[in-house]
Amino acid sequence: MPFAAVLASLAVGAIFIMAVGRNPVQVYWAMLADTFGSMYGVGQVLFKATPLIFTGLSVALAFRTGLFNIGAEGQLYLGSLATAWAGVALSGLPAFLLVPACVLAGFLAGGIWGAIPGLLKAKLGVHEVINTIMMNFIALALCNYVVQIIAVSETVHTNPIAAAARIPRLSALMPSFAASPVNLSLLLALAAGVGVWWLLWKTPLGYELRAVGLNPHAARYAGISVEFSTVASMGLAGGLAGLTGVNFVLGYKGYFEQGFSEGIGFMGIAVALLGRNHPAGIVLAALLFGTLSEGRLAINATGVPKELVEILQAIIIIFVVVSSTVFEEYLVRLRRRDDLQVAQAA
Repeated sequence: MPFAAVLASLAVGAIFIMAVGRNPVQVYWAMLADTFGSMYGVGQVLFKATPLIFTGLSVALAFRTGLFNIGAEGQLYLGSLATAWAGVALSGLPAFLLVPACVLAGFLAGGIWGAIPGLLKAKLGVHEVINTIMMNFIALALCNYVVQIIAVSETVHTNPIAAAARIPRLSALMPSFAASPVNLSLLLALAAGVGVWWLLWKTPLGYELRAVGLNPHAARYAGISVEFSTVASMGLAGGLAGLTGVNFVLGYKGYFEQGFSEGIGFMGIAVALLGRNHPAGIVLAALLFGTLSEGRLAINATGVPKELVEILQAIIIIFVVVSSTVFEEYLVRLRRRDDLQVAQAA
C-alpha cells in the first residue's frame, strides 16, 4: 500500500505539472538526476532524512501502544536545547564523555516532555492528542524565551558548544561527501531504528506495549499495567524525538537555533504512516521525504513551482490513510464472512 500510495501521488503530481505546461517525465528525471547525480546530493538526502528517522520512530512507537504522539515537534525542540546546553555547560569534559552526555541530555529532555502527556493520560484520562498539541506551543515558547535570554548578541541561537562535543561529518570518513552536512548522527538514527525494533518485538516490555496498543482491556485483564505502558511509551517516544538535536546541534551548526525544525516533528507523522509504523519502513519513508525535500530546487529550476513537493507529500499521506482504512474494512468483512461460515457449519 505505501508503494501504491507513492505511485498514485506521482501520477497526481504529473497532472499538476502538465497543468503548468511541463513534461512530468522530464521534471521527475531532473529531480532524480540533481539529487542522486552526485555524492553531495546523496549526502543532502541522508542529512535531511536523519531527523525524520528520529521523529518517525517517535510517532511509530506511540502508535504501537495505541497512542497518537503529535508532540514530537516540542519534544525535539526541548531535546535540542538540552543538547546544546550540555555542550556548553559540560565543556570541560573530554570528547568521549561529553558527546554521550549531550546525547543523553537531549534524550532525557525530550523523554520527560513526552512522559508528561503520557502521565496525564494514564492518571486522569486526558487525551494525548490535546496534551501534545498544547505542549508543542509551550515547548516552542519556552525555548524561544530561553534563547532570547542567552542569545549571542542579536542572534537567535545559543552559544556555540565545545569543540569536543562536535561529532564528525561523514566526509571525514568518505571524502566524496565533501561539503555535505551529513554526519555520524545518521548512524545513531539507524541504531535507534534497530533499538526500537528490538524493543518492540524482542523484549517483554515491547510485547506489553504492543498488547496495550491492540487491546488495552485485554492487556489489563492479562495483568499488564496499561498506565505504566502509556507513560513508558510516551516517554520513550519523546526521547527519540529529543535525539533530533544530535544531527543539528552536534553534527551541523554547533548551537541551538530558533526555527531550525521547519516542521520535522509533524513530518514524522507522515513518515510513520508511510512506513507502516515499522523501523525498516520508517527509514525508507524518511529517505523518500528527504529526496523530495532536496529535489525541490531541481523542480523549481524546471519552471514548476517548488510547492509541488508539498503537494506530493500531502497526496502520499492522503493515499496512505485512505488505503489503510479501505484495507482494514476489507479485513473486517473477511472476518465477518469467516465467522458466519463457522456459525453455519456448526
